[in-house]
Amino acid sequence: MRLISMRLFSTRPASPPEGMRPRASGRRRSAVAVGVSGALIGATALVVGTAATAPSAAAATSGGIKVAYYDQWSIYQNAFYLKNLDTEGIAGKLNYLIYDFENIDPANLTCFEATKATDPDPGGESDPNAGDGAEDQFADYQKEFDASTSVSGAADVFNQPIAGNFNQLKELKAKYPNLKILLSIGGWTYSKYFSDVAASAASRQKFASSCINMFINGNIPASGGFGGAGTAAGIFDGFDLDWEYPGSTGGHVGNHVSAADTANFTALLAEFRSELNTAGSANGRTYALSAALPSGQDKVSKIQTNQIGQYLTFGDVMTYDMYGAWNATGPADEQDPLYANPNSPESKVAPGNETYSVDASMRAWTSGDSQYGIAGGFPANKLTVGIPFYYRGWTGVSAGSNHGLYQAASGPSAGMTLSGSVPGVAMYKEITNIVANSADTFWDPTTRSAYFYDGTNFYGGESAQSIQARADYVHCNGYGGFMMFSLYDLDPAATLFNDAVNDVNGSASSCTAPSGSPTPTPTSSASRSPSPSASASASASASPSKSASPSSSPSASPTGGGGTGGNKVTNPGFESGVLSPWTCTGNLGSVVGSPVHGGSHALLGAVSNSDDAQCSQTVSVSPNTHYTLSGWVNGSYVYIGVSGTGSTDVNTWTPGTGGAYSQLSVGFTTGASTTSVTIYVHGWYAQGSYYADDFSVA
Repeated sequence: MRLISMRLFSTRPASPPEGMRPRASGRRRSAVAVGVSGALIGATALVVGTAATAPSAAAATSGGIKVAYYDQWSIYQNAFYLKNLDTEGIAGKLNYLIYDFENIDPANLTCFEATKATDPDPGGESDPNAGDGAEDQFADYQKEFDASTSVSGAADVFNQPIAGNFNQLKELKAKYPNLKILLSIGGWTYSKYFSDVAASAASRQKFASSCINMFINGNIPASGGFGGAGTAAGIFDGFDLDWEYPGSTGGHVGNHVSAADTANFTALLAEFRSELNTAGSANGRTYALSAALPSGQDKVSKIQTNQIGQYLTFGDVMTYDMYGAWNATGPADEQDPLYANPNSPESKVAPGNETYSVDASMRAWTSGDSQYGIAGGFPANKLTVGIPFYYRGWTGVSAGSNHGLYQAASGPSAGMTLSGSVPGVAMYKEITNIVANSADTFWDPTTRSAYFYDGTNFYGGESAQSIQARADYVHCNGYGGFMMFSLYDLDPAATLFNDAVNDVNGSASSCTAPSGSPTPTPTSSASRSPSPSASASASASASPSKSASPSSSPSASPTGGGGTGGNKVTNPGFESGVLSPWTCTGNLGSVVGSPVHGGSHALLGAVSNSDDAQCSQTVSVSPNTHYTLSGWVNGSYVYIGVSGTGSTDVNTWTPGTGGAYSQLSVGFTTGASTTSVTIYVHGWYAQGSYYADDFSVA
């Protein structure tokens, strides 16, 4: 933030490597939200689904919740007021509005209020103390609004209890009583002390209770003629925790990090959930708790994905800022590819062989990712896909063969005034001459993502087509809805916002795959039928079960008897030298001696232009039991899955393994009367043969 005439405004930082970080000082991130009960949010009921990368045949979900962030500093240079959410038709279309960000007191390790600027970006990016002690009490509850900028149309007066954004939020709630407003703590620049407040039971209790006392009970400090005991009560409906990032050094320089953060983050969420429940019981209200969650596999791996969902009303996955001009000379790339491009020049995310994509992230949270030791297990219907309303850009980009995509650049795109003059980033409203110009808008059918190129400047971000693709992805995979960041990036017509709301309110006309990155045509063996789940509530629920992947390849089993040990698969490694009991469509499966993952044999699926060489077998299982199917595959667009579960059928896939074997795994739970399921593996039409080996159902 920058101190100007005693008023603070924040600039958007130059982003660091890989998706997931905030966009401005004290704010979020660089790098969405979830199915909650209709009673809680007044939204369409959501339907459970698994996070299979490739959408399959089932009836898709419809609708979803709409979550958006309003930045504290929007009132300064951008002159984007909470009144705009009323006059531009935004507030009435949201389920949750998240007001960001509050900071952590570095001395007391509590919530606090003050008026102190951060070290602004881009310089603040290299300052380890950029956010220490920074807060904007003036914006929160001291700034007086006149009649032209007030939600109510009435000017603030000196002797009212509070002014500022807090009072405007109160007026907005009065006009839109179904709108839930959460207060976000943390963000990119304000995450430094999360590790400290989460470190012990005592520090967690102290921090959570201080935040509840100040922002739920409303006991904000009296200052500047406003505030005092109880003056901010009734404004906020809960909290959003934006720790970037637990256990990871990938956050802002200077952040405190500990190996204990992984367990302590879970414990911190549990403490907030418990104290919010207590507060709600005392005053007859139900409070929500959300969290901004990382999308990079390297950061997701530091979180107990199978445990934190029980404490959250929803989780916002920051599925953006995956690629940007922190790589100053390129390659120019899409900011948030929905699917990975197997031919992408981007570096693989260590220690695995994947690149960043929305799909890889969402699957990691729900189904797990064995390459990164991610367990999965986060309920899909409590998870939203993040939609950015800003763009990451380069300049000096040559056209190449595909309108600048993956080409070298001379540097970041020019900084824009309203974005704080930070190079490499621009709001939608600042570059509509490019991003709203059909002549400069291009579509990548492989990643199902948009990019923009005017002959020199290249930007990655959203278009109407890419937002529709993400809404289809949400509906086809049973996710909760959209989280949108941030509202002050929009044009006065709120173009991207309205696209997002209209699309997520609808349903997918079909669950098809991106061209060039095919997913299966629905078949009886590959389909899944999401079934309604219990709606999320603000109170803690049972912990989701862990979907663990085997840490080593299964040993070979004999040809009969339903597998050995804990493995339900018969002939899992094809060591018998024959297919039986596997059967393959079109007689396109055979057992070969090379390449193999383990032992002496493996399966070869000879995919043709008209047959995906699906090989399957029926395995015996127990009712009401959670299992994990895993298998090692080698090839392009190879899928494994389970059907006949009696609950939700699942599948997962890889766009390519780079000529080596890679493990796929997906969890499933059997129904009350299910005693057998069908497991399968297949490739994709005209994409070349695949190999598979060492299957396990355990």
